[in-house]
Amino acid sequence: MKNVAFHNLGCKVNSYELDVVQQMLQEKGYQVVPFETKADIYIVNTCTVTNIADRKSRQLLHRARALNPEAVVVAIGCYVQTDREGVLQDAGIDLAIGNNRKKDIARILEEYLEAREGQQDGGGCGGALPDKTLGGSTIIDINHTHEYEEMRLEKTAEHTRAYIKIQDGCNQFCSYCIIPYSRGRVRSRRREDVLEEIRGMAEAGYREVVLTGIHISSYGIDLTEAEETFRGDYRGQSRLIELVEEIQQIQGLDRIRLGSLEPRIVTEDFAARLAACDKVCPHFHLSLQSGCDATLRRMNRQYTTGEYYGSVELLRRFFDHPAITTDVIVGFPGETEEDFEICRQFLEKVGFYEMHIFKYSRRRGTAADRMPDQLTDAVKTRRSRVLQQLEAVQSGAFRRRYIDKDAEVLFEEAREIGGMLCQVGYTRDYVRVALPVKEDLRGRLQKVRIRGFLTEDVLRAEPR
Repeated sequence: MKNVAFHNLGCKVNSYELDVVQQMLQEKGYQVVPFETKADIYIVNTCTVTNIADRKSRQLLHRARALNPEAVVVAIGCYVQTDREGVLQDAGIDLAIGNNRKKDIARILEEYLEAREGQQDGGGCGGALPDKTLGGSTIIDINHTHEYEEMRLEKTAEHTRAYIKIQDGCNQFCSYCIIPYSRGRVRSRRREDVLEEIRGMAEAGYREVVLTGIHISSYGIDLTEAEETFRGDYRGQSRLIELVEEIQQIQGLDRIRLGSLEPRIVTEDFAARLAACDKVCPHFHLSLQSGCDATLRRMNRQYTTGEYYGSVELLRRFFDHPAITTDVIVGFPGETEEDFEICRQFLEKVGFYEMHIFKYSRRRGTAADRMPDQLTDAVKTRRSRVLQQLEAVQSGAFRRRYIDKDAEVLFEEAREIGGMLCQVGYTRDYVRVALPVKEDLRGRLQKVRIRGFLTEDVLRAEPR
């Protein structure tokens, strides 16, 4: 029996896929060990969203080689897909497996191990490792595939919440983003397969699912080879809401969350149908990136701030005080002080529950990397701090609305906070709550009374 160690970089889609890879190898008899131990095989699920992510991917692969020079080091995922030649020439890597081939990893790995053992037994060049081009055959041209890579998860490290991948690929081509080149064009999972996986997770005791993907707003929109771009025509919005409506009917499931949404998918019909599904949590991540229209145009985002605000208002009409979260990039090329102030005022006007603030990071291979008027890190840092302060004010105000009110919490774990053993979980709108009791409440939905703050981002509750 060989043991294998895993490390994941990047998004929830990456995390889901690595969970499935681990599940497949365990079914083949591999024993999972911590990454920092000496393993026979190391598998790193790489990320390529920024140049920094590329560097972290390389560092982890080299770390694996240092932990055991005799191990098989396997690089999979997005960095592999966008830098095939660099990965295959890296002396620290034995196997490179790109996107849309992760489902085949058990077979690919076993074929590699058989070839390696054959050479070490004298059938090859004096015990040398197989030619690295063996790994090269596992990287397809992701930009010309229309096949969704079907993977099914039966369990996950989370005890109460399961992330369910429903879609892959992106056709947006935002000027700062490399992901369309690493994940390919839009491909959607069969509705029957999604529902079957969720039924299995509900039967296994998971109370909540999060629908995730690279661009779930385009779920159901699978393009032909002739259709090169996608410009925000959300013909597939009815398909996404239809999927949600079917998930709503699954017995044993209490909560449904949606991953990141494009603002233009939120029409009146979409919001009304979501609100009619009582398992849908009023927690919506609406992608923004900038609150300035001039910056949005340079980013090649397919909406205006006016359209965005209209989507927020629709959600607030159909849901009682929903949690609206977003991502914001500061310091994008050409962003003037006036542009930044326009952005700040718009963020203040919307009033988010949480904002994830990112300093613009150049990414080779993107249009934004070649743009003039690149800003200094000092300017990016200063602007980032301004928005982080605004985020703290807005987030605190959203949480304070809970004080002296009842809330339903799905408890997930026991944790010591401030010297007290607490049961910790989340409300439907994803506010973190701690209940100072010793009883194990994991996996249970329970109403509590909120009494105040335990920490800056954790509310203190008492039994109701």
